[in-house]
Amino acid sequence: MTSLSAFPPVEDQLALILRGVVDNPAASELKAKLERSLKTGKPLVVKAGFDPTAPDLHLGHTVLITKMRQFQELGHEVVFLIGDFTAMIGDPTGRNATRRPLTREEVKDNAETYKAQVFKILDPQKTRVAFNASWLDALGAVGVVELAAKYTLARMLEREDFKTRFQGGISISVHELLYPLMQGYDSVALQADVELGGSDQLFNLLVGRQLMKEYGLEPQCVLTMPLLEGTDAVELEGKIVGKKMSKSLDNYVGIQEAPGQMVGKLMSIGDPVMWRYLDLLSTRATADIAAAKAQVAAGALHPMEVKLSLAGELAGRYHGVDVGVEAAAEWKRVFSQREVPKDIREVTVDITGEEDTITIASLLVAAGLAESGKEAKRLLAGKAVKVDGEVVDQPGSPIRSGGPYLVKVGKLAYARVTVRINAPSDLV
Repeated sequence: MTSLSAFPPVEDQLALILRGVVDNPAASELKAKLERSLKTGKPLVVKAGFDPTAPDLHLGHTVLITKMRQFQELGHEVVFLIGDFTAMIGDPTGRNATRRPLTREEVKDNAETYKAQVFKILDPQKTRVAFNASWLDALGAVGVVELAAKYTLARMLEREDFKTRFQGGISISVHELLYPLMQGYDSVALQADVELGGSDQLFNLLVGRQLMKEYGLEPQCVLTMPLLEGTDAVELEGKIVGKKMSKSLDNYVGIQEAPGQMVGKLMSIGDPVMWRYLDLLSTRATADIAAAKAQVAAGALHPMEVKLSLAGELAGRYHGVDVGVEAAAEWKRVFSQREVPKDIREVTVDITGEEDTITIASLLVAAGLAESGKEAKRLLAGKAVKVDGEVVDQPGSPIRSGGPYLVKVGKLAYARVTVRINAPSDLV
């Protein structure tokens, strides 16, 4: 039990808790829970579940995890729930086709990386890590039937993606209908006071409220957070438009990526998108963000400086503050002041051939600056390749044995490449 003095006043708690929240359907209940917590000194149990469907977390995931951290800072108990059982079902949310379930081995491997990464945000001393297989495995066939009896098919088909698929004649497997029930049962098992989720998870979270009532428990409050758009999002008619951040769409920033790479990706987002990222990812006070926006509007502050500050903050959060500052400074030095990076990868291309040259297309592949000859030709055609500061755009352009050559590909990739070409007779 937490001492009474550990909790801030309820209104102060709500101001932080509700920042950025999309849905809060039980607002009065949430306030009542916080008031009771303050009176009794007992922290709320705050649950958020993550299915380990991929090995890496990205900034899109951190919107929810940052909200969990805020609850921790207010003195409440956070449960980081790893859906090792539900991941094998596959969450059908937002999908128009049946999702491939994962194997136990895939889930186990991904879960281990989740545990390692999440504590870059959460306080490990204040976090309870739970795996839902510990109670869902124990349900057994009888338990699953009893659980299914507590919810109707009609209500399940009220869910938008199920409704769309049903009306469109697209198959819905029975195991997909079990997913919201299993997620809801997690809340029963944990006796959660609050469940957090993305805005696309509202239906599933409300199922948890209903199941808790069915099991004679006080229903959880539900808070949903926005889905962070990917780095390719744009502004359209005053709104940020784009698909949510996803590794499969290659519009993500992974929290384990190198700091320089994180900064580079964040600096590529559009200026309007920058404000969205600031609201959802930065720890800066709302008033500070508003002040920066006013300065930009008045022409007193360049948007690039705001964006660079954000990029440095986020790189510093996952790699150390000093590292983030240095990564931001390096980006500015290289891309704003057009200087060469301090640390450039050195590569030696050692091949055998009759001629004393290698084509630039072959060199790019051999040096690891292009994955294939096809990609090398695309980069060259787009005038994205420079050798010693000069644009090279013909795949057959010869590069003589020697060097090192300073090779730049796009805005981010540099290498000092030494070419050594050995005649066949040299190998005899």
